[in-house]
Amino acid sequence: MKQYSSKHSIQILAHLLKEYGIHNIVISPGSRNAPLAIHFSETDGFNCYSITDERSAGFVGLGMAKSEKMPVAVTCTSGSAAANYYPAVTEAFYQNIPLLVLTADRPSDYVDIFDGQTIRQKDIFQQHSYGDFQLLEDDRENADDENYGLIKKAIEICIEKQGPVHINIPLAEPLYELVAEFPVYPSVEKTVHRKGYDLSPALVAEWNLARRVLILVGTRDYSDELQMQLSQLVKNHSAVVLTEANSNLNNDKFFSHIDRYVFKFEEEDFKLYAPDLLITVGQNVVSKKVKQFLRKAKTKSHWHIDEVWQPDTYFTLTQKMETKAEVFFGKLLNHVKLEPQPYYNLWDVLRDKRDAKHQQYCADAPFSDFKLFEILSLKIPQNYHIHISNSSAIRYAQLFNFQQFRIHCNRGTSGIDGSTSTAMGYAMRNESPTLLVTGEVSFLYDINGLWNQYIPPYTRIIVFNNGGGDIFRIIPGPSSTNALDEFILTKHQRNAELLAKNFGFAYTRVDEEDTLLRVLDNFFNPDTKPKILEVDTSQIGNAEILKSYFEFLA
Repeated sequence: MKQYSSKHSIQILAHLLKEYGIHNIVISPGSRNAPLAIHFSETDGFNCYSITDERSAGFVGLGMAKSEKMPVAVTCTSGSAAANYYPAVTEAFYQNIPLLVLTADRPSDYVDIFDGQTIRQKDIFQQHSYGDFQLLEDDRENADDENYGLIKKAIEICIEKQGPVHINIPLAEPLYELVAEFPVYPSVEKTVHRKGYDLSPALVAEWNLARRVLILVGTRDYSDELQMQLSQLVKNHSAVVLTEANSNLNNDKFFSHIDRYVFKFEEEDFKLYAPDLLITVGQNVVSKKVKQFLRKAKTKSHWHIDEVWQPDTYFTLTQKMETKAEVFFGKLLNHVKLEPQPYYNLWDVLRDKRDAKHQQYCADAPFSDFKLFEILSLKIPQNYHIHISNSSAIRYAQLFNFQQFRIHCNRGTSGIDGSTSTAMGYAMRNESPTLLVTGEVSFLYDINGLWNQYIPPYTRIIVFNNGGGDIFRIIPGPSSTNALDEFILTKHQRNAELLAKNFGFAYTRVDEEDTLLRVLDNFFNPDTKPKILEVDTSQIGNAEILKSYFEFLA
């Protein structure tokens, strides 16, 4: 016989989650949230996942939400457990990923009296959430009606804003009082709002007058519709479209390797390549070099297109289009002239020159992190969805042809924490196989991402181990200090072999190119368990090879 929580607030919560189609629940074990764990796991229609470490669990939920493009609920016990969700909440906030954070709590009058696992949980995520709600305890007057309204509002904000929303749930003892049945709650009248958008004639006129239109696409999910729309805009060389690996766009006329082209720009180049009209789409841009270029170009007109975020990244923002890019460009294409412009040819000449130099360098490049990413861009099977960790990993990916894949990277806050957990959460809810490509520091930092019994056997992880945070040898500044190796780079002698064994992954290690090429095909072959391939480049001057690459391009 099934047993459910006797707590009315939990019964109402579960009912409303089902009404809005939210079925995936990530549960971190604990006592104060036992009513939620019991009720969700016993109620038909929920997929419950037990993830012990709350910091990892938050990112697992984030990865699941990225995969399904639907809200995912995460729930934990009270106290520091709730605080451990914060890194994932900030990432979800800046990436606009719908995460419903359900924190169990002690009764409100227990706060600050030194009761165990009791902190100031109410509004704990307020700076990085789209809504913060505190439920009433069951014995309060009108608690059922009040909680029904609060939960409904919280879920609808999570769906509308596509971002994190927090519901704090005070629960008094007894926590394990169970019932065999509970009331039938009424169906909900959904009031999720969707914004409309009307294209201003003034914008059409501004496009038609512009002779140098530059469209820069940052981090965003793949979209067939946007792919076709931007392809139409570049078909006759009417505009220049710059993309990155995690822009998830692919067309031979898009400029997909920004750092190859703008890394050496100086004052005269800022003027020569500057647009009349800059249109930015999506979120965080990885390339620091393109940010420097566009800030110094001082474009007179800059439009940004996003439903939620309107950042003035280049200090020139003139128009905020609060709508989906597909809606905006769909309307724009019906009204503007698409005439060939010399501006496209200017960029095309630069691309041809730099791409030729790129191919020359790659032909003779020694085995290294740089060479690894070239090989991976050629050898990864097309059906893989790729998660790339932050720091040097995503920067290397920018230089090679990864745009034919579905790429994901936590560029909301751009931290190394949570890359593994996000990828594993994504793999758990996606039919396509998932590959994580990560540096070893990011991998070791989030090792609890593998403490997870739900990882599919077709999941793959490639760890490139350069013996520390090699990004700090690449960027200017850190190498000038005596603190580099111990306190900035975090030099170490660790590897992933025993960790792989501990978590039930098959493991292979390589440290030279011929062996890597030999094992890669088998690495992607089906197996009964997931696999880790560790590529050891710790004895190689990776930073010098990358620096010499950019010098060669000049």
